[in-house]
Amino acid sequence: MNPIMMKRNVKAIPVLEVVLEELKQTKIPVVIYYHGWQTSKELVLTQGRKIAQYGIRVILPDAMNHGERKQPVSSIPSYTFWNSIYGNLFEFDTLIEHLDKRGLLHEKVAVGGVSMGGMTTCALLSQHPKLIAGACLMGSPAPLAYGQGIQARAKEFGFRLPRDYFELISWVERYDLSLSPERLAGRPLFFWHGKEDEKIPFKQTADFVKANQWTKAGRQIIFHPSEKQGHLVEIPLMEEAAKFFYKCLIKENHEGKM
Repeated sequence: MNPIMMKRNVKAIPVLEVVLEELKQTKIPVVIYYHGWQTSKELVLTQGRKIAQYGIRVILPDAMNHGERKQPVSSIPSYTFWNSIYGNLFEFDTLIEHLDKRGLLHEKVAVGGVSMGGMTTCALLSQHPKLIAGACLMGSPAPLAYGQGIQARAKEFGFRLPRDYFELISWVERYDLSLSPERLAGRPLFFWHGKEDEKIPFKQTADFVKANQWTKAGRQIIFHPSEKQGHLVEIPLMEEAAKFFYKCLIKENHEGKM
């Protein structure tokens, strides 16, 4: 069974919808999956297909400033980056509303993403308690700490950030799962991170897992670190992430009916 891919435009948000053809008009579990920085929805299409093979509807949106919405990156360090994540958060409910109007919004919705999309995933989990699960591949559950790292690197390389940088990204703190881990509330959260990631620090993920994996809120955290792996998602990992969503969204339903 090969999933089909449909291009849609949801209130000016370009998306790819991936689903098994025989299920395209059926209300089935949903995964909204976000791409990374300076990439596009097409570059997570393989991941989308692998998830969809399990009978899940997958929505792949282009973030603001990316893909069909690509804009020049601002000369102000990190401005376009934060603006893109902010856009993902703002537009999440629009995607949910679109599925609802089509009569295809299932009670089980999960989120996932790579890099910037992984950061989006953790941020959404911090504010949307009805989300069933999330998968963060080489992202960070600690965006405020990541912003502090941007500030340090900008200073090191002689780039100027606004003096009120942290006031300008004050919304980040409210979406920082590492600062409010209780909001995970026992939901499954799959992390993968390469120990040699040169773009998003492995330590931010590892510290979050260490602090929360054995708590009530974090009891369903799954962490798969990879030795000698940088900022790259390979096919076996995509398959592992797809199986995670299957277990969270499909397998439990089947077992419950037995």
